[in-house]
Amino acid sequence: MAEIVQQRIEDRIPELEQLERVGLFTRKEVKAMIKKVSALEYKLHRRIISKEDFITYIQYEINVLELIKKRRSRIGYTFKREEIEFTIIHRINNVFRRATAKWKDDVQLWLSHIVFCKKWNTTTQLSKVFSSMLAIHPDKPAFWIMAAKWEMEDRNSSESARLLFLRALRFHPDNKKLYQEYFRMELMHAEKLRKEQKALEQAKMELGEYEFSEEIMKAELARVIYKDAIQKIKGADFMLSFLSIARLFDFTKEMQEEILQDLQSLHADDPLMWDFMAKRELEVESLPTPDSESKQTKALEVGRREERCCAVYEEAVTAMPTEAMWTRYVTFCYERFKRKSNNEELKQKRREKALAVFQRAHESSLLAESLYKQWLQVLLAVGLTESAAEVAVAAARRFSQSLDTWQSCLQVLVSVRSHHVPTLFEEALAHIKPKESLPLWILRVEWTEETQSPEDTEAFFQKGLLSLVPAVSIAMKEKYLDWSYRNGGVKKARKVFTSLRENRPFSLAFFQKMIQIEKEQETCKMLNLREYYERALREFGSEEDNLWLDYIKEELNHPQGKPENCGKIHWRAMRVLQGERVESFIAKYTLSQTGHL
Repeated sequence: MAEIVQQRIEDRIPELEQLERVGLFTRKEVKAMIKKVSALEYKLHRRIISKEDFITYIQYEINVLELIKKRRSRIGYTFKREEIEFTIIHRINNVFRRATAKWKDDVQLWLSHIVFCKKWNTTTQLSKVFSSMLAIHPDKPAFWIMAAKWEMEDRNSSESARLLFLRALRFHPDNKKLYQEYFRMELMHAEKLRKEQKALEQAKMELGEYEFSEEIMKAELARVIYKDAIQKIKGADFMLSFLSIARLFDFTKEMQEEILQDLQSLHADDPLMWDFMAKRELEVESLPTPDSESKQTKALEVGRREERCCAVYEEAVTAMPTEAMWTRYVTFCYERFKRKSNNEELKQKRREKALAVFQRAHESSLLAESLYKQWLQVLLAVGLTESAAEVAVAAARRFSQSLDTWQSCLQVLVSVRSHHVPTLFEEALAHIKPKESLPLWILRVEWTEETQSPEDTEAFFQKGLLSLVPAVSIAMKEKYLDWSYRNGGVKKARKVFTSLRENRPFSLAFFQKMIQIEKEQETCKMLNLREYYERALREFGSEEDNLWLDYIKEELNHPQGKPENCGKIHWRAMRVLQGERVESFIAKYTLSQTGHL
């Protein structure tokens, strides 16, 4: 091993001599480099090698290259690149090659080699890297696309890029991205040839020496790719992806029309096709208009376009009366309703159309659950509160097993101050699983506190406390304690706490709230605080190290506290806390003792 390392160091001598001779490095720096490189070389030639050693070696060499580049720029020296940089780059490529041969499955290593080759413009080496990588990773379409793009964009070799895409499609005949990028590449190549031909014609040069294939320039190859793709991969969304790519090129009008015709003939039963054809009307002008048209004229034009869109949607829901199709139609109307406009007539049309379409979809029982919330937003926005309440109830009863729908329903009824809230709350609880009912209880509590008498509110809390669902019972205790303090003061809160202190399950927030209430009083009693802390520690002492620390601080800082109890509390904490909590407690306690916490 030592002989190999020594040989590699000696191979560097001409390069290091050049660095010193031309003034890019000093003798001292050269010696330091030899020392560092020797250590790195030994690591690469050990019996057991690691990937990190290779990465460290490569990174060191790249740093040297960057430093040489900066120093050349500083002193203005541009010679001897072959003897210096090219040697280092060749060595880095060799190390990369060894690493990728050892760890073939490391994708990041391959990508790092590619990035390095691109940055330092080693075209020949990069071609070899792509070939090796694709031989080992033919199952990754992204690598094929990367290689083909490099051939097309960096090497201007459309033929090589085409061959790579064809090979990739043999491995991945059903990959959408490959077809899309191949299609894009052929269109880019056609556009490039058209520009070259135009430049030659403008220069009035003879075109005899240059061959411009009419088929390629008319994007016939791209059309073949498109036809092959839609035969192997079905779907309106896939076909539309070709249309969006073709639109980027101004010479593909005929192809765009062909794609649209195929879309309508092959996917007449796909809501996405109808949705696209309808929204396409927004791009088509009714009549040519002058540039200086008024805002009123523009609003009328937008209105006409939207009417044409709705006409297409009407045809769609007649031909395909499905929930998916109505969802597209309703979503379009809702989005247009949300758009801002200063024209009152246009706003009125959008509002009426949106409400009418929502109503028709609902009457057909084809309005999706998620769209009822949008319908309610529209109704509330235009002030139709009674209609909103009716729709909310209808939605909840149609989707009676949906918690989200019941929440939306009850929120609307609460906002419009409906007297049906208690009845519908009971109806919701009858349909929703008890374990999922907590949001409904919280919503009912908030409504009860705002609208009902204290007696009715307390009766509701008592009902909630009896729930067999732990999450509901815990939440009700917290809410009950907070409400009792806000409405009856500290005496009421203490009374409620006393009545609940043996009624498990508890939450830590319940005890913390009572501690906070006690500390807010002018005459805060340490005796009460001790009781609250002791009860909290009995329930959560094994998990909450902060609770023990707060108890200790209270004994130290409270006027009625007993600092001599701190040692006992600390001893108990060490016995009760478990696992990592013990270490956390010790660290925090030490910091507090030294005044850092």
